Amino acid sequence: MVAALVGVVIGAGTVGAVWAITADTGQTVKETPVTPTRVTPRPPATFTLTGTFELTDGVVGDDAGGCKGGDGYDDIFEGTAVTVYDAAGTVVATGYLGDSTREGGTCRFSVSVGGVPTGRGFYKVEVSHRGTVQLTEAQARAGLFGASLG
Repeated sequence: MVAALVGVVIGAGTVGAVWAITADTGQTVKETPVTPTRVTPRPPATFTLTGTFELTDGVVGDDAGGCKGGDGYDDIFEGTAVTVYDAAGTVVATGYLGDSTREGGTCRFSVSVGGVPTGRGFYKVEVSHRGTVQLTEAQARAGLFGASLG
């Protein structure tokens, strides 16, 4: 009889506990609203290398008010490839010679190559196949590229 009484008490206690845990008290739980956080994208780790390229020999007009190379410099004109290499010699960006202006016997081209990755230390810039000019990253980022041919 004592065992039956203990069983009833334990059973009733268990049922009561389950009922208390699962019972709807009529109260609503107030949830704290979650404010979405805006993830600010990191700027790309690149820069635009800018500067000038001058041709001082074989300069001819380009029939569009600018200039280009002639007499052995026929590969120098608006749109000629500009290649940027890192210190290891890997191509990291490419662009083209921009607009040209003629001042006497000099043809000056704008240079702008976007997407150059930062953190490489040194860069080499080549116009057409005419050899490279080396710049520090600080020089390259400051728009200090300048080269001449002729």
